[in-house]
Amino acid sequence: MTWQKTLYMGWDVGGWNCDNNPASRDALVVLDEALQVVGTPWRGNLRVTLNAATSSRDVINRLLALCQYVPSGNERVAMAIDTPLALPQALLALARGEAVDTLGRSQENPYLYRKTERWLFDRGIAPLSPIKDMIGSQATKGMHFLARFAPRITACGQWQSVAGELCAVEGYPSPAKRSAEFAALRQRVHMPETLNAMLHQPTPKQQDIHDAWHCALLAWSLEHAKESVAWPPTEVPAAEGWIFVPKDALNS
Repeated sequence: MTWQKTLYMGWDVGGWNCDNNPASRDALVVLDEALQVVGTPWRGNLRVTLNAATSSRDVINRLLALCQYVPSGNERVAMAIDTPLALPQALLALARGEAVDTLGRSQENPYLYRKTERWLFDRGIAPLSPIKDMIGSQATKGMHFLARFAPRITACGQWQSVAGELCAVEGYPSPAKRSAEFAALRQRVHMPETLNAMLHQPTPKQQDIHDAWHCALLAWSLEHAKESVAWPPTEVPAAEGWIFVPKDALNS
């Protein structure tokens, strides 16, 4: 199917009941193919929006409307989401009574960390665990979103709606913030002057929006600057997903 345009959305995920949390809420930033900020960045709680949406197209329309963009109904949206989007396969096997033989250091524990997280640890990046760290609310929110609106695994770390109008990956904004390639990419983004300070020097309350912006840049890069992003090795289980980060943020 031919889409009118593709938009790139970053979602920094807050907990299920983050309505009154001053430090962490859902945030959305949208870019177009020319790296123009679309509409206005949004911050709040998406729980009610996710509950109300009835289809992948409906949730796209609702998310874009939150960002003060009037959808035509023919947009394709590629999202990068800042939360774990799958659980470790070893943990799911443990729930069936299948244990691993031996366990060692925390960052090598397959119950606590997926292959993608263990791969990043080996390269100088320390992602959080949906099991060990306090991000279970955010992780289940992201997984719920996939299950309802983008349930198809098209490749390791890539999910899609049945009709293909919604694509989703897991992004990690922290490494993107220290990437030289992403620093250059940030300078190419066109935005109103009123957003410039918010996205380049965010206040603590704007940090969620800043993270969502970097996720939007990751979503854009996966299609327009593929060589700048670290892609999953063949041995990574597709069911565990993959955390996409800039290649130059990794220790060689």
